[in-house]
Amino acid sequence: MSSKRKGLSELESAEDFMNFFALDFDTSVLQIKRLHIMQKFHNYLKAEGLYLDGLSSDQDFESCRLLLKQAYDDFVDSSAQQQKVLKVFQQQAPAFVALDDIEGS
Repeated sequence: MSSKRKGLSELESAEDFMNFFALDFDTSVLQIKRLHIMQKFHNYLKAEGLYLDGLSSDQDFESCRLLLKQAYDDFVDSSAQQQKVLKVFQQQAPAFVALDDIEGS
């Protein structure tokens, strides 16, 4: 496992993570949605109490691998707006105020 842990510190891109965890991916999906996929992966790791710097077993490695696959799969047929991973997509839509309401004040 030490070679896996060492290799983890060298990962710089979403493609690096996908390759490190030996996952197939569509380059066009990853290019467009990389930030969202990686944030979703982070959220999944946090929810499971897993940390990439603490991969201590093959079971931890496989758990992280499956969470990254799940994060990627979430975006294959879905948009960033639908997944609402980033804070900007979690905000409520502004309330509508009619112009007549403003003029009457």
